[in-house]
Amino acid sequence: MPMHAAFRADSSITIGTGHLFRCLTLADALRRKGGTVSFFCRDLPGNLISNVEEMKIPVHRLSFDREAGISWEMDARDTLRRIADAAKIDWLVVDHYALDRRWEKELRPFARKIMAIDDLADRPHDCDLLLDQNLHEFPNRRYAGLVPEHCRRIFGPRNALLRPEFMEARKTLRDRDGVVRRILVFFGGSDLTDETSKALEALRRLGRPDIVVDVVVGGANPHQERVRQSCLGMGNVRCHFQIRNMAERMAKADLAIGAPGTATWERCYLGLPTVTLVLAENQLQNALEVSRAGAIANLGWNSEIDAGNLAEAVRRLLDDPKALREMAARGVQLMGGDSFEGADGVVREMMGDGHAPA
Repeated sequence: MPMHAAFRADSSITIGTGHLFRCLTLADALRRKGGTVSFFCRDLPGNLISNVEEMKIPVHRLSFDREAGISWEMDARDTLRRIADAAKIDWLVVDHYALDRRWEKELRPFARKIMAIDDLADRPHDCDLLLDQNLHEFPNRRYAGLVPEHCRRIFGPRNALLRPEFMEARKTLRDRDGVVRRILVFFGGSDLTDETSKALEALRRLGRPDIVVDVVVGGANPHQERVRQSCLGMGNVRCHFQIRNMAERMAKADLAIGAPGTATWERCYLGLPTVTLVLAENQLQNALEVSRAGAIANLGWNSEIDAGNLAEAVRRLLDDPKALREMAARGVQLMGGDSFEGADGVVREMMGDGHAPA
């Protein structure tokens, strides 16, 4: 029998899309090795459950009541009710900041093994496998006492869950010479605070019509129309909505402006220098670590950076090709270069647990 993995992950305007998309990447890698997968997702405002369905993956929708709210106990009950209708689960993969050891213990009788995807290390887990793809100096220390002794742990960017398109783009990636001809602006799937418009204003102030700007807007972005109108007023700007060729866009760009979320590893893997603004607490530590490694230029909290500050930071980099070349090289190095494991390495860990590809 092929291995079956069930995923519990959500997406919304407030949560963003990173959890869902990295789970989809792992699910796709499992299917390529002969496994079967299913998803359990709550029907939150601005969700991208349709992306799961488009991949022909069974989705069990969990209802959402804005007034009642959702506790971990309620989530466990809702998930258990739907699991009764699902196939036998070999691996239950949970990628959710609101769920912890209590939820996992409730679900444990219904799954042979549990995997947690986390990067906060702020709550205990009852799991057999833990993945934290972010950069930390002492990752094992962060999870000391938070996971069982028997739990296998996978750490670091070289295990980041990147889609196959990025590996393909890397094969034909041109050498980056530090000259900026094209800038990519992308602040994740939702961009609740509309940093995209701030970046557009910063680029307008630069007065560089010779530089082509690609603006990518996620499907959960509530400011889509405002961004669209801003792009129309700038002749060198192209606006793209919920694209399926992000790797191609990153490969073509010479500089990016964005958030230090899950897209950090996509940019680093393709050696794309980036100016980042921190949008959420869960991004802060990762931004600091990657900035120390020299792979991004992190400006700090978005609330403390206006369009003028951002324009000046970009201008400094445009005038320093050497700094951009070094940033690109350090990003690639951070990802492990040719030793990058990614989703395939995680799948090997999962299937090595008494399973072989069908």
